[in-house]
Amino acid sequence: MTDLSQLIDAVRQHGEVVYAFIFAYAASHAMLMALFAGYAAQLGVLDLKMTIIHCFAGSFIGDVVRFWLARQYGERLLARWPRISAHTAMVKRLVDRHALWLPLIHRFPYGIRGLGAFAFGLSKMPWSFFLIANLVGAAIWAVSMVLAGYAFGKVSDKVLGETVSTLSLASLLVFLAISWMLSRKLEAAIEADARRNA
Repeated sequence: MTDLSQLIDAVRQHGEVVYAFIFAYAASHAMLMALFAGYAAQLGVLDLKMTIIHCFAGSFIGDVVRFWLARQYGERLLARWPRISAHTAMVKRLVDRHALWLPLIHRFPYGIRGLGAFAFGLSKMPWSFFLIANLVGAAIWAVSMVLAGYAFGKVSDKVLGETVSTLSLASLLVFLAISWMLSRKLEAAIEADARRNA
């Protein structure tokens, strides 16, 4: 039995707990977890619709909490943890310039996905706009990440056949690594834009 098949068996046995785990990780926009959840859904281990719903709900609620925390305690929290202050300031500058579209994509770049909603809360963005943009952005993120993992599973099934092997585990890890690298490149492009316009 391979490591991947053991993991899949564990997911199958503990389905309800796994959905709670997916929700919690989605609250931090953990891209690799959403991709893996989509992959597991393609294998029939998780329900595709429930996986998307849990990713969406976790992402949406996680950002609402971060936005609220920034509105209530933002300056005090930044004073307490100055290490994140500079990074948050960079994201806030991006928010001030790109308030219309940044809430839709901030979940994808690695470096700003956790701080995006917090920076939105520090900005002048109204609650009403944030909630609508957050709803749309969470839906885009959840559907695209889970379906990307699902599509990867379909492709790997055709290429690798029916067996869950060490090769399929290796190809999943390569897929996740490429997704992470693309996320870092998007982050670097956004940071470069922020520095140019600072």
